[in-house]
Amino acid sequence: MADLLTVIEHGKALPGLEVAWLGDGNNVLNSIIEAAGLMKFSVRIGVPEGYDSDRRFIERAVANGAQVSVHRDPGAAVRGADVVVTDTWISMGQDHAEQKLAAMGPFQVNEALMAQARPDAIFLHCLPAHRGEEVTDAVIDGARSVAWDEAENRIHAQKSVLRWVFGQL
Repeated sequence: MADLLTVIEHGKALPGLEVAWLGDGNNVLNSIIEAAGLMKFSVRIGVPEGYDSDRRFIERAVANGAQVSVHRDPGAAVRGADVVVTDTWISMGQDHAEQKLAAMGPFQVNEALMAQARPDAIFLHCLPAHRGEEVTDAVIDGARSVAWDEAENRIHAQKSVLRWVFGQL
């Protein structure tokens, strides 16, 4: 919810949006895929072989009208995207970190990859970021990064969920 609020705040409409995901097929990606099915936007997933998202999320989103595609070439995933998103590649306690980092390397969001997105594309990261792994300093600290707005918007998203839970919405 915070990601979508941030995207809207930065002048992008959700129906027809082109989102590029780079990295691990994790829970954050699954949430973006679910949102794509509800809000009718496209997700191009750039992920190395063996690190795909749960196929069931993709199938449900496509059945609901989203366009979701998987790419082994990070450039193909990013080309023309409105939004570029990544998340940490190694979760706490996860084993095989060296092997996974090696596989993920080409999917690092750097300036060259961002240059393939639309000129007005924004960058999202749910934080904490592992600088030099999934994203470079130049991107996360750059003018196109809205990761800090995204972090702030988590407060507003969580408040709205609480209001909904307590029957105030």
